[in-house]
Amino acid sequence: MKIRSNKSTMDLGIQSLLLHFHKQEASIRQVMGLVRTRNSSYLLVLFISFSCFEFRCAIDTITAHQFIKDPEIIISNGGDFKLGFFSPTNSTYRYVGIWYAKVSASHVVWVANRDRPLKTSSGILNISEDGNLVILDEEKKIIWSSNVTNSVSNPSAQLSDSGNLVLKENNTGSILWESFQHPSDSLLPKMKMITDTITGKNVQLTSWKRPSDPSVGAFFAGIYLFNLPEMFIWKDSKRHWRSGPWNSRIFIGIPTMYSVYLDGFSLVDDNEGTFYFTYDFSNNSMLSHYTLSSEGNIEEISSINGKDWGVTWSSLMSECDIYGKCGAFGSCNSQNSPICSCLEGFEPKNIQEWNGRNWSSGCVRRTPLQCKRVNSTGGEEGQKDGFLRVKMMKTPDFANWSSTIEDECRYQCLENCACIAYAYESGIGCMSWSSDLIDSQKFSTGGVDLYVRVAYSELDKKGELKVIITVTVVIGSVFIAICTFFLYQWMAKRKGGIYLKFHGEGNYLAVSMNKDKLEELPILSHEELASATNNFDQSNKLGQGGFGPVYWGKLLDGQEIAVKRLARTSGQGLEEFMNEVVVISKLQHRNLVRLIGGCVEGEEKMLVYEYMPNKSLDTFLFDPVKRESLKWRERFNIIEGIGRGLLYLHRDSRLRIIHRDLKASNILLDEELNPKISDFGLAKIFGGDEDQANTKRVAGTYGYMSPEYAMEGRFSEKSDVFSFGVLLLEIVSGRRNASFYYNEQITSLLGFAWKMWETDNIAVLIDPVISEPCSKMEILRCIHVGLLCVQDFAKDRPSVHVAISMLKSEIIELPRPKQPVFTTIQVAPETECSNRIRIADFDAEIEEEEEAEVLSWSLCLVVGFETIFVACNILLCMF
Repeated sequence: MKIRSNKSTMDLGIQSLLLHFHKQEASIRQVMGLVRTRNSSYLLVLFISFSCFEFRCAIDTITAHQFIKDPEIIISNGGDFKLGFFSPTNSTYRYVGIWYAKVSASHVVWVANRDRPLKTSSGILNISEDGNLVILDEEKKIIWSSNVTNSVSNPSAQLSDSGNLVLKENNTGSILWESFQHPSDSLLPKMKMITDTITGKNVQLTSWKRPSDPSVGAFFAGIYLFNLPEMFIWKDSKRHWRSGPWNSRIFIGIPTMYSVYLDGFSLVDDNEGTFYFTYDFSNNSMLSHYTLSSEGNIEEISSINGKDWGVTWSSLMSECDIYGKCGAFGSCNSQNSPICSCLEGFEPKNIQEWNGRNWSSGCVRRTPLQCKRVNSTGGEEGQKDGFLRVKMMKTPDFANWSSTIEDECRYQCLENCACIAYAYESGIGCMSWSSDLIDSQKFSTGGVDLYVRVAYSELDKKGELKVIITVTVVIGSVFIAICTFFLYQWMAKRKGGIYLKFHGEGNYLAVSMNKDKLEELPILSHEELASATNNFDQSNKLGQGGFGPVYWGKLLDGQEIAVKRLARTSGQGLEEFMNEVVVISKLQHRNLVRLIGGCVEGEEKMLVYEYMPNKSLDTFLFDPVKRESLKWRERFNIIEGIGRGLLYLHRDSRLRIIHRDLKASNILLDEELNPKISDFGLAKIFGGDEDQANTKRVAGTYGYMSPEYAMEGRFSEKSDVFSFGVLLLEIVSGRRNASFYYNEQITSLLGFAWKMWETDNIAVLIDPVISEPCSKMEILRCIHVGLLCVQDFAKDRPSVHVAISMLKSEIIELPRPKQPVFTTIQVAPETECSNRIRIADFDAEIEEEEEAEVLSWSLCLVVGFETIFVACNILLCMF
């Protein structure tokens, strides 16, 4: 067994060998008995070889016969962590702990005997006869144990390179106990903070009592579920800090997670009552972890130079981060002085305490709510209550949750007298409150809009309502006149259909806005689709498409379908709907989603597609659990399938199609994980000899858009090639381009891939779950092709046909890629409401009649704004 101490290397080797000889005395005697007739040199060589063999194999492991004594240590196989005996600063007590091996300044991340220290340097860490990991004092009494109840015959304890000490049964390999499930004050990468709502078991951090005393302190932290999962720090039995709810990307009460901490963090719900929070930084060379300090502060501790540790983030950045600092219905803003104020419509409950900067009593309403007055006194109904909007807030504690949409969320709260506030966050849903609003905080960035219910009279005082109503009427009247004029012109010009222009040929394709176009497809009735989707129930909603919601359904014959339903209020969705009919009805390929039929009845317009049971690629690729099922062979098949589908669109179909919105969420997976390209609402048809086009309407998703398209509106086959390259790198790495953060200079996956290519360290990019040695060359070739596809200039990128040949090694020699400079610009995280950018839809070649229409529209706007300006000045003088 390999032993390390503070003595010299030579003394260390002698000490270790003697210790090993002592422990193997019985084995020595047996060997000597067997080889008595051999000469002494043969015996010595044989014995030393046997000993050295065991010496090498056990450097990170403790067994029943290979224990460690103070001050001996063991080191994980990769040399990242040490386990052994230590004394805290300014203390003579001895503890068993784990700390980083590669940083000269020791920082202990786990302690075994926290509340029972050794008073002398005579401790032993061993595995007992019943299979438990135990610490013995100088009298050989057990002062700490792993407390495994089931006795095992052949256990061992191994220190891994993640810092996890694992006790397992060697015959079966089953894990009996691990330090990650019994943490001290530190959260390491890949460690899981688990909350089991059924058994009540929590894996949580507990602070040290003092920096020199690792015994259990007053603070503990973990993930807790009070309707919504949040992280809490508790002081004894009272809340001390909270993170705000998880929105599938960040905790919304920690706005800095958007810029720094987004990459690598996950909160997973196994749908069986268990939640766990974990993280894993993309930069594996960065030594960093989170610690709950003895003062009740979660801190990110990082080693910058390999010598010292420093705090790079803290949960308690200001007094406002302390739970409930401003009391009920109070709002805390660290930028103000004093930091506490009452929400609008409320006043301090105890003005003397408030003026003395004691805000714990909080605030109360100035005016009772109308529904409260009616319910309590039986009086007549007056003016109805309303909501005041408070922007960029940390949502209060004790939220109730429902999955309703935003408009229904407001309506439900308004109709429920007990509801006093609501908020809506796309990654969470509808949150409402029926008790005191506690722990509200005003942010300078991030946060959500909180709508607080107040009496009508409070709404009247908000911003001179009479002026607002009057001005609004004037503005509305002017704009109604403008819109009526423009709508008349538009309807006269486009009556009977939408015209899609084939650039370069000068002819137009009229697409009727009624059933005529859909008659080419099998027609399904609205009644059939309503029955199949349980009347478009929210529980059947699969997501939100480019023009409206998508629902799962099942026809009477048992066929599963996906129904895309045009939102009635979506003008842009109407165009995408008809465009998708034109494009996809003419396409048939195994790697394109299949259109089954359509429905147009009254204002209802729906398209029916084959159902993909595995949903979209992003639900697998970026999920920390599901992505493990995507081994390299499955990922390469997905890459090939996307390439074949794209080649069909560009070259092999009757129409040449540019998709313009190729991304992970638009790649659907069937039951065998075969990819199918979907969502052709933004696709463009090329005609004749055309190979590129211009537009002033840029539509797509940042992070996947080519530079020439995003900045100049030029698109071609090479625009889709760029998106394919981004997809290829995401599939290989398992990371989102749009939410990637490495450092201040590298803020995108493409920039990180190029940096690793430049430093000949490209293997770092590969997702650890697909690190298959036999496929490494194929994976590296895919990264090479991906970098070729995302080059800044379209002429430098290969066509889809050439890219596929490169991937399949039909083209052996690959050119060196050029640096994708454009991709160093940080992109915003892809969201449902911001991922498509809409700019006025003007064609590059506007006909003379369109120019006249634009001129009329501009003159109308000028007249309208002149009228508004005069009206506002008159009203201001009046009031």
